[in-house]
Amino acid sequence: LLQLYRKELLFGTFAAVTTFVVFYLMTVFMLNWNTKELHFSNKEALLMQLFSVLFFAGFIPVSALIADKIGRRKMLLYASIAIAIFGLFFSFFLNSGNTTLVTFFLCLGMALMGFTYGPLGTFLSELFPTQVRYSGASLTFNLAGIFGAAFAPMIAIWLATDYDISYVGYYLTGAALLSLGSLFMISRKSHQF
Repeated sequence: LLQLYRKELLFGTFAAVTTFVVFYLMTVFMLNWNTKELHFSNKEALLMQLFSVLFFAGFIPVSALIADKIGRRKMLLYASIAIAIFGLFFSFFLNSGNTTLVTFFLCLGMALMGFTYGPLGTFLSELFPTQVRYSGASLTFNLAGIFGAAFAPMIAIWLATDYDISYVGYYLTGAALLSLGSLFMISRKSHQF
């Protein structure tokens, strides 16, 4: 795997990074932001997140069905573009302090996460031949989780505190552009998408 499929491992990892960044921004970071900065009660913040998770769950099968029709790679390309655009509107929704707008923002973010999550597992497994498929898909998925999730809430809190909430959105947009670039770097000819 490490000798023959480094390109797939590298670009597969970065193609999946946005999935984890958006998830941890919509969950861990937003719970902190909603209670500490927007002054929602813990109950209100948790109820907004619980409601938004329904959109995550609902859009996983929707994205999987779409990906079966247009291809996993193309679905991830479209989702990454949508997430990049979504990141640019962070400050609009969160500076409002309006419960309805913040809930809508969470639902939209979780729906976009569902759009990436549905085709991701199949996409990653298709990057590798059968003799290294499980280890390749597992390693790319877990490395993407480490790079995309482990530091995302801390980076977001630092950006929001030291700069502005809009920089958290730029961070998400940057992650989406990284995934988008990685998806373009993965050759369509050498794999089934």
